[in-house]
Amino acid sequence: KQSAEQLGGFLVSSHVSRPEESASGQITVRVPSDRQDEALVSFKNLAIRVVSENVNGRDVTDQYVDLEARLEVLNVTKAKFEAILDQADEVNELLQVQRELTNLQAQIDNVRGQQQYLEQSAELTAITVYLSTDELALPYAPDEVWRPQVVFKLAVRSLISSLRAVGDGLIWLGVFAPLW
Repeated sequence: KQSAEQLGGFLVSSHVSRPEESASGQITVRVPSDRQDEALVSFKNLAIRVVSENVNGRDVTDQYVDLEARLEVLNVTKAKFEAILDQADEVNELLQVQRELTNLQAQIDNVRGQQQYLEQSAELTAITVYLSTDELALPYAPDEVWRPQVVFKLAVRSLISSLRAVGDGLIWLGVFAPLW
C-alpha cells in the first residue's frame, strides 16, 4: 500500500495467504502510467520470487469521444428546455419543463462523472503481482516443458552416433591390426 501511495497511486486489492509461516500473496495497485516500471521493480524487491505479473492499461479514446458527443447533445437539449421554460405561462407547463431540466441535468452529471472516471483510468495503470517470500512454499512448476518425443529422438540420434563411433573404431582396428 505504501509503495503504491509513494508512487502516486493506490491499493486496489491484496490477498496474503499463510502470513505466520511463509507469506505469499497477490497485490493489485493502480499507479501513474509513467511510474509503472518503478512500481514493478518496487514490488519485485519485496519478494523472493515473483510468480506472475499482469500490467493493464487501456485506451479509452473512443469511449471518451462518444461521451463528448452525448454531452453536447444533452447540453443543446437543456438549452432548448431552458428557452421553453422562459416562455412557459402555466404552472403545469413550468413543472413539466422543470422535471425535464432536472432529468437532463442528472444525465449531464452522469456523463461528466463517466468522463472523469475515464480520464483517471487512462492516467493510471493497473498492476497485479503474485509474490512469494519462500521459494519452497510455491507450487512446483518446471522451468522447461517435458517433451518425450524430443527426448526419444535425441536418444536415437545418440545411439546411432555411438554405434557409428564403435563401427569407426572397429574399422580402424581392422586396418591397423596387421601392423601389430
